[in-house]
Amino acid sequence: MHDVSPPVHARTFRADTRPHAVVIGSGFGGLAAAVRLGARGYRTTVLEKLDAPGGRAYVHRQDGFTFDAGPTIITAPFLFEELWWLCGRRLADDVTLKPVSPFYRIRFDDGAVFDCSGDAAEMREQIARFSAGDVAGYENFLRASEAIFKVGFEELGDVPFDSWKDMARIVPAMLRLKSYRTVYDFVASFVRDERLRVVLSFHPLLIGGNPFTTTSIYCLIAFLERRWGVHFAMGGTGSLVKGLVGLIEGQGGSVRCGSEVAEILTQRGVATGVRLASGETLQADIVVSNADPAWTYKKLLPGIARKRWTDRRIDNARYSMSLFVWYFGTRRRFDTVAHHTILLGPRYRGLLQDIFERKVLAEDFSLYLHRPTATDPSLAPPGCDAFYVLSPVPHLESGIDWSVQAEPYRQRIERALSETVLPNLGHEVVSSRILTPQDFQDRLSSYRGAAFGLEPILTQSAWFRPHNRSEEVERLFLVGAGTHPGAGLPGVLSSARVLDDIVPDAQSLEKIA
Repeated sequence: MHDVSPPVHARTFRADTRPHAVVIGSGFGGLAAAVRLGARGYRTTVLEKLDAPGGRAYVHRQDGFTFDAGPTIITAPFLFEELWWLCGRRLADDVTLKPVSPFYRIRFDDGAVFDCSGDAAEMREQIARFSAGDVAGYENFLRASEAIFKVGFEELGDVPFDSWKDMARIVPAMLRLKSYRTVYDFVASFVRDERLRVVLSFHPLLIGGNPFTTTSIYCLIAFLERRWGVHFAMGGTGSLVKGLVGLIEGQGGSVRCGSEVAEILTQRGVATGVRLASGETLQADIVVSNADPAWTYKKLLPGIARKRWTDRRIDNARYSMSLFVWYFGTRRRFDTVAHHTILLGPRYRGLLQDIFERKVLAEDFSLYLHRPTATDPSLAPPGCDAFYVLSPVPHLESGIDWSVQAEPYRQRIERALSETVLPNLGHEVVSSRILTPQDFQDRLSSYRGAAFGLEPILTQSAWFRPHNRSEEVERLFLVGAGTHPGAGLPGVLSSARVLDDIVPDAQSLEKIA
């Protein structure tokens, strides 16, 4: 006799009476939030506007090449391992993380090269090659970075800042660690060689900050990299996205793509669900937004009189720079090019002023070149290389018309690469696509096309950022780059960690119901 009973997952779906958590957006913050909520007894539904999950970590596949759209640097693997552990699994069962060395190859405009790595002896040697008198200062900087790490990351990175009292509590530590100084000024107090000051201060650019204005709290990144190294996910960052989706589905949750949220529904100041652009409504016990906080408050809560995050406050806030990204595949391999290369232009401070303050598209630029096929050749056809190169550029408040400027700017970048590390590049490219600040706004719903949300200056950090527990609506929570603790994979994953402290357990909601 044939078994005609419905499949197990169908029975489970009909019987699933767990409290429902709707997550808006399937970036790493949203996916990590869904896993954590699922582990705490919630039925989760992740809603994604695009046709595939990932958000900024979307994957483009064309002409046999695999291009990770966004984050490619993994510096705190334990944050991913913890998500798999919550589901009774091991990260290594689904994803292979491979250490990358050097972490970054920094090429100065005059052709000089500095390799950043996790090897203490090699780093001392590299420092001495540029300035023997700065070796001791570098060692002192690294010790200071460790002290900041212990407070800024280990103690505060995953705790909520709901009240000004939470901020007041950490002021003594911030003063002791000189968090009122900028990253560049902090670095400059340890080393005198200008090129080494660049090497040790560029990290804020990876999270949308200007080293000359970003709080020195972010000097913790130097020790964070030394502690765990820099890794790459084999198969591309998309393999981590795929793995997280699998965890959510294994918990009985779902990830729905092509499902744009038009409004967060509320009753008497409490989030009760969402309305999709299609008109469909989903009821929820809690709502988590992985969308840009400015977008969440300005676009998704049209009927709410906001007390803190008013339109005026959002408009007057300072936002990160944006990015111009060119993805390209070549018919040959460039085996002398490292996995991560930073190509510095002739200016440092002046270029950053053009990007962040003047908001003009400068004639010169600095570039980050990503060559994942240095570590994983499977991301390109045999004998080929996959790349992306990104250039920090002003966000859309600049008024730059990218429909006009995109191709000329790409050509300038192509010439610069051809003249430095990728000779004859124009004749080798067989696949190409670009991403502009306009795409960050239109495709990724980033306010003003800012690639990393609010700029990470001191007065827009911790309690001053949009809170993980919404100040405007009960049972609405925020995760991702624009909320606490900030951008970058460790920050985004830690924002989901904060939910463990502020979202009620599913069992308590069941009792209320």
